[in-house]
Amino acid sequence: MSRTTVKKALGGAEHPVLLETAAQLQAAEKSWSVAGVLGIDTEFVRERTYRADLGLVQVSDGTTAWLWDPLRFESPEAVTRLFESTAIVKVLHSGSEDLEVLLHSTGSLPAPLMDTQIACAMLGQPLQLSYQAAARWLFNVEVEKDQTRSNWLRRPLKPDQLRYAAIDVVLLPHMYAELRARLERSGRWAWLQEDVARTQRNAKQTVDPGEAYLRIGGGGRLDDAALRALRTLARWREETAQARNRARGFVVSDAGLLELARLRPTAAAELRAVAHVHPKALERHEKELLQMIATAAADRSPLAWPAPLTNAQRRQIDAMKDCVQTRAKALEVDPALLASRRELENLLRATATGDPPPERFLGWRKAVVTDELLGLIAR
Repeated sequence: MSRTTVKKALGGAEHPVLLETAAQLQAAEKSWSVAGVLGIDTEFVRERTYRADLGLVQVSDGTTAWLWDPLRFESPEAVTRLFESTAIVKVLHSGSEDLEVLLHSTGSLPAPLMDTQIACAMLGQPLQLSYQAAARWLFNVEVEKDQTRSNWLRRPLKPDQLRYAAIDVVLLPHMYAELRARLERSGRWAWLQEDVARTQRNAKQTVDPGEAYLRIGGGGRLDDAALRALRTLARWREETAQARNRARGFVVSDAGLLELARLRPTAAAELRAVAHVHPKALERHEKELLQMIATAAADRSPLAWPAPLTNAQRRQIDAMKDCVQTRAKALEVDPALLASRRELENLLRATATGDPPPERFLGWRKAVVTDELLGLIAR
């Protein structure tokens, strides 16, 4: 892409169109309808709440940046129509969180979709490449990022916030054109479509409260009785956080749940002695916490916590990591694009129990690396 085109795109970010009225939105929709590709981004706040609060949706055709203010409209119908239009490709960068927020806030996911971060990784860049680094790599331009701590729910939004939000989206249509051409030349466009489809499916998945304890680090040091208490407490916290729309840590922290599971207090005085639970949380949830601990004490159902890897399995994981490194080097991609250590452990455990490989190891990865990994496991 020429520097003139880049300059024009960034120039559009200097004067974004803030959509606050029905007339403005109608005019924007007319422009969107004739664009074959639109960049999409979001700004949201998720600090104290369970579900992120959407503060802004940015849309760009690579020249103009429109900023849809969800706090000004009773209905998200306009952006929903855009997301569901099969005639328009929607482009995000590192879109997994955006998709979750959009699905909750608008009830819809953008499709067809392209994720420029994944696309860059398939062309040899780090898997976690930022938007700024992608702009530098593709177009040799520096993009500012100085409003990351903004409160996107406070009105009015400041000019610097609007400019920042627009910058984050104006280059996406141009990235799409450049990356798609490179992926098609390398035979990896189908790879991207598979991984983006998986990202969309993952955005629709909900947390099973009964399995929330599996995500708490440090649980592996607990005995079975403590693990059952942790499972019950984590389920209660997940359901409470959802019902009150509070961040999990603002109900009870992970450290607090682990301490409660380890000590398993049976009386109010013992409960109040727990150090890692905030006094206000103890006061608010005293009865529920004691009830959950008592319920767990009578629970004898099997635990899903994975057993520690054996020495033989650790050696297998090391061999699998070497395999991934070798294949990634041959493909000139970040090894994390193929599989992380945790994903390799998941594959090893699935094979040990006779389960099929996790979905991530199917599709294009099967011939590229999975078959070789399964061969190593079978030795």
